[in-house]
Amino acid sequence: MTTKIQDIASYAQEEAKKLGIAKFDIFGSTIDETSAKVDQGKPDQVKASNRSSVTVRVWNEDGTMGITSTTDVNPTGLELALKTAYEASFFGVKENVPDFSPAATEPLAKELNDKVPPVGVSELLDHLVDVEQRLVNGHLAIVSVPYNGLAQRDVDRFYLNSDGSLRTEAYSTASIYLYSKTEQEGKKPRSAGAFRISRGVPTLDIEGCLNETLDKTISHLNYEKITSGKYTVVFSPEAFLSLLDAFSNLFNAQNILDKQSLSTPESLGNTIASPLLSVYDDALHPDNIAITTFDGEGTPTRRTPLITNGVLSGFLHSAGTAKRFNAQPTGHANMGAKVTVSPHFYHVFSEATAPQTYSLETADNVVLIDDLHALHAGVQALQGSFSLPFDGWLIHNGQRTSIESATVAGDFLQVLQSILYVGEHAELTPAGICPHVWVEGLSITGE
Repeated sequence: MTTKIQDIASYAQEEAKKLGIAKFDIFGSTIDETSAKVDQGKPDQVKASNRSSVTVRVWNEDGTMGITSTTDVNPTGLELALKTAYEASFFGVKENVPDFSPAATEPLAKELNDKVPPVGVSELLDHLVDVEQRLVNGHLAIVSVPYNGLAQRDVDRFYLNSDGSLRTEAYSTASIYLYSKTEQEGKKPRSAGAFRISRGVPTLDIEGCLNETLDKTISHLNYEKITSGKYTVVFSPEAFLSLLDAFSNLFNAQNILDKQSLSTPESLGNTIASPLLSVYDDALHPDNIAITTFDGEGTPTRRTPLITNGVLSGFLHSAGTAKRFNAQPTGHANMGAKVTVSPHFYHVFSEATAPQTYSLETADNVVLIDDLHALHAGVQALQGSFSLPFDGWLIHNGQRTSIESATVAGDFLQVLQSILYVGEHAELTPAGICPHVWVEGLSITGE
């Protein structure tokens, strides 16, 4: 891939010179993906795809910018893209014109070339057929595994600009998802799922995913209604991160500039959470499988503090938002018709010593939320409120009883302030690494 990128850089320089273009940049990626799904022991869906995209930005003599996208990176395709972007530049915005990131030529924290050879589709299907069968055989009540998938992907990304920046990275990932369903006479169907990710299929913890799905499903069979009221709630790592991500406008500098955020530029330094909570965005975290060493503008990624001991301590920036905030870009830009900002990989932990420690083994009258649902509908991101159905258990003296059906509701900023305890043992989830988080006084409404 690096040789190909060098070729693209050479073509681009030559074609730009021919067209009289002095300033341009290009971001591109290629993703090769194979995925499989099974249904009752037979292949249900097998997909193989190769997705390539290249985004070209050109600045004209007046300093305005045009942008275009293409999948064609040969000399003819690049010439057409540069030409189109140049023509579009005369219709570009006149205020807050995007520019090169000042960090686009800084050295990366690490060079990433970490690919694992893909396995054949037949091996993906064999793994899935085996785990589906073992799940259904794991308990009489389990009748199917309606949602399942095993996927592997190779990712290549690059960024280059006319100032001499040239960045590449290549890595692979593999992931498995299992979600089982039960049927028992006189009882409601119950479901549970689990997810695992690794660098390649040979190191994927398929066994752990199977066992977690089985354990959770069985634990939901004997369910009871819950009395509505205020409860101490323990969010699983995945549940807490899904809620945090739903309100990520708190840290998103572009959202703040667009007045689509719970924060303002003056919010930095304010206490917004319990002193027990610290949150970083860390694309380079050693547990992050889908690691990213640079963003769509070529800015190196780094560990970015968002909440430090309860204090709002940082925002996620692109080059454009950083300039307007008089800050440094943080490596969170996505190239597109409009540059957007998004998180990479959350790291939630506690730096402070908790006045009291808590344990699920001894908890009493506590609700453990495993999975939140309907986040697209139940979150009012600009009001800070949420009302979400969930899967979970009511814990009495350390014993878990599945909750038949319930919703949890609250105000996210109040949740952050009401954190009682951040657990010591962190778990890896698709969104980041996080322990269980204990929150006081949340409203639970039973069916």
